[in-house]
Amino acid sequence: MTLLRSMIWIASCTLASAAACAADSHAISVHVLDQVHGQPATAVGVTLEEQAKDADSWTTVARSSTDERGRVGSLLPADKTLHKGIYRVTFATGEWFAAQRQATFFPSVTVTFRVEDPAQPYHIPLLLSPFGYSTYRGN
Repeated sequence: MTLLRSMIWIASCTLASAAACAADSHAISVHVLDQVHGQPATAVGVTLEEQAKDADSWTTVARSSTDERGRVGSLLPADKTLHKGIYRVTFATGEWFAAQRQATFFPSVTVTFRVEDPAQPYHIPLLLSPFGYSTYRGN
């Protein structure tokens, strides 16, 4: 490979990586894991809401469901802008457990979080079992 071709290849890879990072930098993503079976939780309904400035109401931003890997790669629609504020993600765990023919104590799990820096990605994993769950800010 000639020096010029090598430089073009390196530049294109760098630009592609930067574009991928830029595309993901405004994402709110989730991942649900079934702790009982050690598997991704597929087809869990997920709702993203934003708190109104008066803090008395919520606006639905998006609805989705987890894929075969238990993930929603980006809950924030492409035409929406992430900005500072309070958001919440609600997981429809009761419906998911019912589909698994499994009793659960939690009909839903809601995780409320603050976006301070809209340029950062926000990833919310949910480790789920019928009678307990855990979450944290992932990356």
